[in-house]
Amino acid sequence: MSAVATAPDLGAAPVLPPGRGELSAAVLSALRAEGPYGLPGPDTVERADPYGEDLQLALYLCYEPHYRGFEGVPDGKEWDPELLGLRSLLERRFLGALRAETGAVDRVDQALRGLLVEHTDAYDVSHHLKDGGGREELREYAALRSLYLLKEADPHAWVLPRLRGRAKAAMAAVLYDDYGSGRAERLHATLWADLMRDLGLDPAYGRYLPAAGAPALATVNLMSLLGLHRSLRGALVGHFAALETAAPPAAARMLLALRRAGAGPAALRFYDEHVEADAVHEQVVRRDVIGGLLEEEPELEADVVFGVEATVWLGDRLTEQVLTAWRQGHSALRVPLDQLDHPDRLDVGDVGGAAGAGSSGGDEGSGRAAAG
Repeated sequence: MSAVATAPDLGAAPVLPPGRGELSAAVLSALRAEGPYGLPGPDTVERADPYGEDLQLALYLCYEPHYRGFEGVPDGKEWDPELLGLRSLLERRFLGALRAETGAVDRVDQALRGLLVEHTDAYDVSHHLKDGGGREELREYAALRSLYLLKEADPHAWVLPRLRGRAKAAMAAVLYDDYGSGRAERLHATLWADLMRDLGLDPAYGRYLPAAGAPALATVNLMSLLGLHRSLRGALVGHFAALETAAPPAAARMLLALRRAGAGPAALRFYDEHVEADAVHEQVVRRDVIGGLLEEEPELEADVVFGVEATVWLGDRLTEQVLTAWRQGHSALRVPLDQLDHPDRLDVGDVGGAAGAGSSGGDEGSGRAAAG
């Protein structure tokens, strides 16, 4: 028998992070304790900033039990009725805000048109890193993106039971590539972990959650929200289409940035894969996933458009936050990498550096802002 390739160990379940306000503190307490918990009600949630640190961390904490969970948190918390009730309130607040920010177009071709052409005035994180970003900025960006890329494809896979025919077959084909085409060492999450190691980062799953501000959390929360709700299957397809459409040009820029920074082969492999694969994926997603879905369920076009627009909008917010911090000479992280590497230097009661200041306002969860 031939040896079976195994992916590098990406670490056990992450530890729970510090809270960032009333909502996230309540969720943390509920995850640690037996119910009933006395969780915040609708009035408290409605008063919260839908894009703020507290609500976005609370939502992220509610979603993570559906992935790998947290160290010391029982698996049964995934379906705890009180936590699910609070999660529903948080989702309604977040979705309502996103719907108010979108709706400029009503057709899928219009929503994707801006992602199919490289605009001369567009400038995202990948442009900055290619043109002159330093190695430390590359490391910060890799740490931020790890919240999504170490679970890449997982929330999108939730849509498969909700699709039919051509859309399901095409979606499965694209996801097969994301999952390494049957080879564990080529899982895209594994390739990202290899990139992190090459840059001197810890590739453990969830390691950099305390460093990620609300704009980064929102991009991950969006895909979790869309993936977990059958009623939002069209929006999840739109989200996936936005990512796949914008990825190849940004990935090519990231390759240049990594080479300029002297990164090794392991760091280059992730973006090499995306330059080649995503150019094909984009066409398959537009023609067969979206085309097949709307052929079966034409009434979902508005949802697909919403998924595209919300993805781009949140990605642009994150790009703005990251670039603003770097241009001002600050870290783009709530907790700089050197503090995360030395927990004794981290004051969890006063977390929120330069990036925290810009985090109410917030990449690749995005279309235009995608970098891989």
